Amino acid sequence: MIVKRGFDLVVATTGLVVLLVPMAAIGAAVRLTIGSPVLFRQTRPGRHGQPFELLKFRTMRLGDGPDAERLTSFGRFLRSTSLDELPELWNILKGDMSVVGPRPLLMEYLALYSPRQARRHEVRPGLTGLAQVQGRNLAAWEERLELDVQYVETRSVGLDLRIVGRTIGTVLRREGISGDGEATMAPFRGSGS
Repeated sequence: MIVKRGFDLVVATTGLVVLLVPMAAIGAAVRLTIGSPVLFRQTRPGRHGQPFELLKFRTMRLGDGPDAERLTSFGRFLRSTSLDELPELWNILKGDMSVVGPRPLLMEYLALYSPRQARRHEVRPGLTGLAQVQGRNLAAWEERLELDVQYVETRSVGLDLRIVGRTIGTVLRREGISGDGEATMAPFRGSGS
């Protein structure tokens, strides 16, 4: 969709220019409170499952142990406000991601999806998506992945704009940030998890 890619480019470029100073301040704060590296980089599956390097501000201390234990108080703040996601604007600018689409999950989940769930990879992953405005990390995996497929099947410019509008409200209210005892949510183990 040419219109969707154009929207992505406008949002990513404008966001990176307008948020340059706040992003530099967040980066400096991450460096002071958590240390280096400032950015979290991880390979995630993009459109058609093709891997790309996702960028986020780092929110956890390095080392072993559960994510919930390594998550710092500043990192918790970044996640609750979704400020940790701002570097993904670069992923959008590069074409790895879109503003709206299913969130890019982990590479190891690819083998666990049912054929229907795997349809989430027919489009570019998004900074936000239908599942993020309908439960975020509190929704069960089955529900989340079904919402991703529903987005793929019904996507349109109008739907994207509605999702962006609802995302702003969800972020401002800090809803659905994490499941019980998790930094985000429990790992996906396949259908029924």
